Amino acid sequence: MGKYILKRIAVAIPVLIGITVIDYALMCLAGSPLDMLTGPRVSEGALAARAVAWGLDQPFYIQYFVWLQQVLTGNLGYSTSSFQPVSEMIFSHLGPTLLLMVTALVLSMAIALPLGIWSATHPYTKGDYALVALSFVGTGIPSFFLALVLIWLFTVQLGWLPSSGMTTLGTGGGALDVLRHLAMPAAVLTVYQTGVNLRYIRSAMLDISQQDYLRTARAKGLGERRVIWKHGFRNILLTVITVVGVQIPALFGGSVVVEQVFSWPGLGLMTMSAISSRDYPVIMGVCLMTAVVVVLVNLITDILYALANPTVRLR
Repeated sequence: MGKYILKRIAVAIPVLIGITVIDYALMCLAGSPLDMLTGPRVSEGALAARAVAWGLDQPFYIQYFVWLQQVLTGNLGYSTSSFQPVSEMIFSHLGPTLLLMVTALVLSMAIALPLGIWSATHPYTKGDYALVALSFVGTGIPSFFLALVLIWLFTVQLGWLPSSGMTTLGTGGGALDVLRHLAMPAAVLTVYQTGVNLRYIRSAMLDISQQDYLRTARAKGLGERRVIWKHGFRNILLTVITVVGVQIPALFGGSVVVEQVFSWPGLGLMTMSAISSRDYPVIMGVCLMTAVVVVLVNLITDILYALANPTVRLR
């Protein structure tokens, strides 16, 4: 296991470097942060001085290697708009994003797992067709549209839930206040993830429902509930692990839109603000963190494969 982990880390290093090169090149093609400073009150000399201070007077590859050298020393740089350390900005916004992601992931699995197994054990019934149809609706409806519908219903019409932020302004907040603000953003992400999870779990359970070992268990007189949850569930764990492993990185991207609509103070909102102001250090810091998360999640997923199924061998 240790040898396998070291091998995966060694492979991940060039992958991470390649991702950062592509991200940096795309940012440079999109424009310069100096474009956001141009105006009648800003002289050419001031722009030139700022370009030298930010290193933007150097060629692209020089800028990238300077940034990479700083990253290797643990310095992600400073924001060109707020002048705060990028690492502090990321960690200050990471908590709300993790809270939103974990809540959506746990809720989606808690809903999709029993419903997906029930749908697979009652195939081609009205209930099965209804669940499959709802799963397609959940994955097909745009997140921003569902968010606007929930805001219109629960904030504008009913006045039950706040539509923005993480806590109520002018108050000390508290767990209940955070939960009220969390309800709608988490619901939007949960709807999409539940639709995806339900179909994957149903498909995996259908594939093993007629396997010989399940028929043997039924022939021995075991109850259907025990057959499904003790013998069948163990064999769909690989599918569940795969789905969770894929969704964790996807939630980082999906939360950007949701955080923007609900003004949730997480990484998504910070990233959109950085993109609008062409804040290179912040964008690169978020991209690097996301790439590291993807690599770590893939590594953990592979390790969980071996723990869930002893026949899997890590090489």
